[in-house]
Amino acid sequence: MNYLKKDVLEVNRQPEHAYFFTYKDSERALTYDRTLSSGFTLLNGVWKFHYGKHPNDVDEDFFEEEFNDQSWESIHVPSHWEMKGFGKPHYTNVQYPFPVDPPHIPSDNPTGTYRKEFYLTDLNERSVIRFEGVDSAFDLWLNGEYIGYSTGSRIAAEFDVSEFLVEGKNTVAVKVYKWSAQSYLEDQDMWWLSGIFRDVYIVSKEAAGVKDYFVKTLFDPEYKDAELNLSVEFTKASIGKDLVVQLLDHEQNKVFEETVLIEKETVNISKMIEEPHKWSAEEPYLYHLQLMIKNDDDILEVVPQRVGFRQVELKDGLIQVNGKRILFKGVNRHEFHPEHGRYVTVDVMEQDLKLMKQHNINAIRTSHYPSDPRFYDLCDEYGFYVIDETDLETHGFVLINDPDQLSDNKDWQQNYVDRITRMVERDKNHPAVIIWSLGNESGFGQNHLAMAEWARGRDDTRLLHYEGESIRILDESNYEPKQLNQSADFFSTMYTDVERLEKLGKQTHLEQPHVLCEYAHAMGNGPGGFKEYTDLFNKYPRLQGGFVWEWIDHGIKSVNENGQEFYAYGGDFGEHPHDGNFVIDGLIFPDRTPSPALLDYKRAIQPVKTELSGNRLTITNRYDFVALNHLKGCWVLKQNGKIVKQGELDVSGVKAHESETIDLPVDLTEITKESQLLVEFQTETASRWSDRGHLVAWDQFTLGNEVTYPKAISTEEPIELFEEGDTLILQNGHFELVFDTFKGKISTYMVNGDLLIEEGPENNFWRAMTDNDSIGHDEFNTSPNSDIWKQYGVDHFQERTEDVKVDVQGETIVIEVKSTLAPPVLSWGFRSIVKYTVKPNGVIDIDVNGEKFGNGPLTLPKIGLRMNVSKWLENVSWYGNGPGESYPDIQFATRKDVWDMKSDELETPYIMPQENGNRSDVDWVSFTHSDGTGLIVKGKALNFSLRAYSTEQLDEAKHIYELLKADAFELNVDYKLNGIGSSSCGPGVLDKYKLTNESYQYHLSLEPHT
Repeated sequence: MNYLKKDVLEVNRQPEHAYFFTYKDSERALTYDRTLSSGFTLLNGVWKFHYGKHPNDVDEDFFEEEFNDQSWESIHVPSHWEMKGFGKPHYTNVQYPFPVDPPHIPSDNPTGTYRKEFYLTDLNERSVIRFEGVDSAFDLWLNGEYIGYSTGSRIAAEFDVSEFLVEGKNTVAVKVYKWSAQSYLEDQDMWWLSGIFRDVYIVSKEAAGVKDYFVKTLFDPEYKDAELNLSVEFTKASIGKDLVVQLLDHEQNKVFEETVLIEKETVNISKMIEEPHKWSAEEPYLYHLQLMIKNDDDILEVVPQRVGFRQVELKDGLIQVNGKRILFKGVNRHEFHPEHGRYVTVDVMEQDLKLMKQHNINAIRTSHYPSDPRFYDLCDEYGFYVIDETDLETHGFVLINDPDQLSDNKDWQQNYVDRITRMVERDKNHPAVIIWSLGNESGFGQNHLAMAEWARGRDDTRLLHYEGESIRILDESNYEPKQLNQSADFFSTMYTDVERLEKLGKQTHLEQPHVLCEYAHAMGNGPGGFKEYTDLFNKYPRLQGGFVWEWIDHGIKSVNENGQEFYAYGGDFGEHPHDGNFVIDGLIFPDRTPSPALLDYKRAIQPVKTELSGNRLTITNRYDFVALNHLKGCWVLKQNGKIVKQGELDVSGVKAHESETIDLPVDLTEITKESQLLVEFQTETASRWSDRGHLVAWDQFTLGNEVTYPKAISTEEPIELFEEGDTLILQNGHFELVFDTFKGKISTYMVNGDLLIEEGPENNFWRAMTDNDSIGHDEFNTSPNSDIWKQYGVDHFQERTEDVKVDVQGETIVIEVKSTLAPPVLSWGFRSIVKYTVKPNGVIDIDVNGEKFGNGPLTLPKIGLRMNVSKWLENVSWYGNGPGESYPDIQFATRKDVWDMKSDELETPYIMPQENGNRSDVDWVSFTHSDGTGLIVKGKALNFSLRAYSTEQLDEAKHIYELLKADAFELNVDYKLNGIGSSSCGPGVLDKYKLTNESYQYHLSLEPHT
């Protein structure tokens, strides 16, 4: 019952080593295709499986060769058994789903037993079986013999099975425990999922060969020439054989070749390489190193390894690569797939990395455990800076007010050191890995110092990260450090607000820089304020960027009782305790569709900046290493959506961190009509991650101030006015307006017999709450916005109509409505005057005034009008920010132009329904039928959203399938909105984006579109 013991980490498990495969010749080695490697047998596929409620709820002899498993179920390996219908997924963020009493675990400990028969031929002298990931702990048998035991869910476990494998049929049996004593170290804000979820395979090799190796590159002081240092460990049978070391460039041209006699089990080789191509995330140039073991002229094995010449160091108080400060434009990445949990195929890994590169992301933190080993090969090739994180988190101890309980307990020290040791040994040869992380949110203590000491002793070529120490030594009163980090090489914090971050940026005397290992919590609609963070990163050198939390929404693809597909989150499987939709907090949706936030992030971190002064453009290259010769620039001058002039820009000579000023062949200073100058930078050629012409960066500048509005129709036909009780009817042969004088608003509005408005504009201050409105943390906010707003009754405003006046002024009719807008119970609100000026051509000018009285909340969700418009208005065109949604602090990815979309394309389908789909800085928007008839709204810098659901429905629904489309669209036309912020796990809305609760006035018009 080793799974109950904290001090039994393994039985018979082999020490971890570099991840590699061996080949029979150089040609096959250069493919890096493990299926062509020597002695490789993949055991993935269908296994027999039995699910037990606890470790004793299994057949005692299940591991015997002759055991009859025909009555067992089948399961695919890799997978999680909860994703296959055995037990249920369970999500928690911080809290443990069992009593916190280490090392004790629940008696109710689901246990999966696995069996598989496989066949082997041509066995060699030394054979291992390797499990790349098993959650949480497991025992292993082969052909009826006990092999061993392993812990550490996201770290490989390898066993020597040379004496147990036979030619022909073999039977492997595995017993996997959902909970073990080590589960206390794996509380990592994700679904609790169990089973063999990564690859399982056999490798059989000859007696002579490589056991392990470590490749290091060290540049001279000028970062021109580099020393290639190689340490190789061999089996005893290798002594007396030859080692041929060969380095090839990226095109497989030979750089050098050297033969060394293997005289002992460890051989060290050093070679100076003149002016090697350097590796960076911007130029991920890779060489091919080959280690060939030869016996006379016979090749025994070839080990290939990609090599990137790069040097990582803390220098002049900065994290530097190849002698230059770098900026992390990063994301935190859990391994996740909506149908497979943490089992992610190489194709999906590559899909993610391509999407990241397309959105200017250059860095990844492997939150909060090492990823599948093949992921690092891809990061080397595509070019990413990786913080490789130890499989370690004990966050739940904060809930018992003892966050350091395990981290400062020496009895757990071997557990901590074991986890970083296995990660470092496996991943040590990847140039992409530039930082080792000691884990996440595990308090702080002597065990972290022990991890750091081991890591520095083993690898002096990388830096160390751990946020837990930084938050202990930063003085909260002034946010200055009391001392430097000991366990880490730089300061690291989470969700630091921009005001504090600027204070940190100004502290230039410090010998350690600062990185946000988590910031900008991407939950639901949001986060807001990317630009303010990146502005600070670019302004203060010691602020070296950060990693957005996180890459993907962890929604599990599910089907409800009505057969409707949806993405499930915490609590949807009946689990307790759970943390709800806090697991839905990514830059991409579960189906890997980019969210609006990803587009905003892409723009905020774009590597080219453009500034306009008069007719001159200044282009600044914000890359750290490369010139802009891989990009082509162009400019377009547009007025009211139409191109006026355009041209190209040659930016090929702009080097990293340099600028160039270019004169435009057009006089921009004489422009009076509102126009937009758009400057774009696209890729010159296709690459592994993009097509030719991929948009990398852009800037837009607004010129002039005279907005061009669509012309209204003209007519001289007078308006007839009828009054029937509380109903006013205004009509002519062109339009009909029905007005309810009791309610003080439009009932219906028709043009040429077509119903446009089904229920007419009413004052509105409420929006469906976003996650960032609804969730708050005491560290940042006294309470969420939604709590404050609801406390003040903003969600239940009532309108008391006090006076309606009708005045005929020549050809126009003016209806003035005085009312009081206020919530029940309380004594605050607005004295409102809304004036409707109706013209013969059907144009309705609306002037809105609200005078605040009493003491309400400091901010409001929004100020505007909402109405119901006909469903047959299927086309939308607008002049304003687009094409995607935008809010005061989330509009960096949008630009002003004339946009066209279908009505049902304007919404953003957040997994948890909430406010969405707003378009900002809108001067006019039309809603039309296919024949071009419809409604147009005009104003200045307005907002609008059009949805098939009401605000109330959005506010109440917990899943998209709960939204039932109404008979009319809800159209919101808003004067102003509150920002979004990031308070679901971070700072709230910045002051400049807050909608202050004060008196207001604004104007808009409703017009026929024919």
